[in-house]
Amino acid sequence: MSEAKARSVRFPADFSWGTATSSYQIEGGWMEGGKGLSIWDAFSHTPEKTRNGETGDLTSDHFHRYKEDVRLMREMGLKNYRFSISWPRVQPLGYGKENLEGIRFYSSLVDELLDNGITPWVTLYHWDLPLALALEHDGWLNPKIADFFARYAELCFKHLGDRVKNWITLNEPWVVSILGYGFGTFAPGRVSTSEPYVVAHNLLRAHGQAAELYHTRYQPGQKGRIGMSNNCDWREPLTDTPRDRDAAERARLFFLGWFADPLYRGDYPAVMRERVGERLPRFSQEDVRRIHRSCDFFGLNHYTTLYAAHAAPGEAVRGNPYDNGGLVEDQDVKLSADPNWAKTSMGWSMVPWGCRKLLLWISDRYAQPEIILTENGCSSNDVVVEGKVHDPARIEFLRAYLGEAHRAIEEGVKLRGYFAWSFMDNFEWALGFAMRFGLHYVDYATGKRIPKSSAKWFAKVMQSGLVE
Repeated sequence: MSEAKARSVRFPADFSWGTATSSYQIEGGWMEGGKGLSIWDAFSHTPEKTRNGETGDLTSDHFHRYKEDVRLMREMGLKNYRFSISWPRVQPLGYGKENLEGIRFYSSLVDELLDNGITPWVTLYHWDLPLALALEHDGWLNPKIADFFARYAELCFKHLGDRVKNWITLNEPWVVSILGYGFGTFAPGRVSTSEPYVVAHNLLRAHGQAAELYHTRYQPGQKGRIGMSNNCDWREPLTDTPRDRDAAERARLFFLGWFADPLYRGDYPAVMRERVGERLPRFSQEDVRRIHRSCDFFGLNHYTTLYAAHAAPGEAVRGNPYDNGGLVEDQDVKLSADPNWAKTSMGWSMVPWGCRKLLLWISDRYAQPEIILTENGCSSNDVVVEGKVHDPARIEFLRAYLGEAHRAIEEGVKLRGYFAWSFMDNFEWALGFAMRFGLHYVDYATGKRIPKSSAKWFAKVMQSGLVE
């Protein structure tokens, strides 16, 4: 990662700096405050679904310690904080009666942030679907989920929109579709080669309905904005041959284009229509009207890069689900990593230039939208030594990726913000507590938080805008 390390860069004065979290990963309080159960509550309590049977029942206990956490945010000079709302905490069944105690929790969190000079960014859905919706209404497989989601979103707009001005409808719908309904690695644990396309379709429709509702009913008075956060790893051609270049482009389109093309171009990529055939649903004219151009900003979560090569039909084989290859058999793509690339404890390669290339690709394909890097970060095997946590690899990761992000700005990309994942260590889904992504260390036995070296380094970056 030396190429970005060699240069100091300064970001614009109005650049938005922040950190991010999600409700199931940090809150705990899983059966408190009137909260209903989510699919992740059920999934994590199912034997052999998570590492060592670990759950988010308590995790970082943010539900009880949010004021302490906001104080830590203030101490590091945080300007923006992205968090998600637990749908079943606000609406226990996913439909019907709202839970006022849950709404008060998020209202208090928003007030605490604002009182400490921190701007809230709210994600409406970060994977914890109310269990009742999954059991009674087939969850994201049911087209009616779009109506349920829009009504839930309206509760949030109504109760919080006077103070929350940055809304994200969905976090990483690719993960929901592929890991939740394709590989079964994540909740609700379904395995299929057709359901991911149905789920993705309904996620986009749900976003469209919520965004239309916000734009027509709430944005004029509340003066906020709304978007979606999609995840994508960069796919670099393994060789400079037409077949590998085409394979890399196919991989990008099956990853990010799957969701961003309907948002910014009005339909799924043509290569997906061609290869997926009847398994890929079609949008109604009403869907297109709601979805196309519905985002006020382009949210991007980015972590790593892999090489992509053409695979003959039947040759593409699914690997580790965390390689994020998706349904490679529909793409005819083989993915690989350079053995010389350094890796995080997740096994993800650190390839800063992939971030710049992806930002440029997005800017070119989607007509230069305003982009917010809503997640970027790395996991490492952090340990406490004499009461302190030194994580130089994370600092180098952030330094290098920010350097490449700045190069993208210099080359014309409208990158307007950067959120480090994550504010603190948390429950890393099916991997339990094995992976630490946080800028703050969490002792899960005691709940104690310890700012890591990276938290102090990032605090200086946010204050000065200077990365050196």
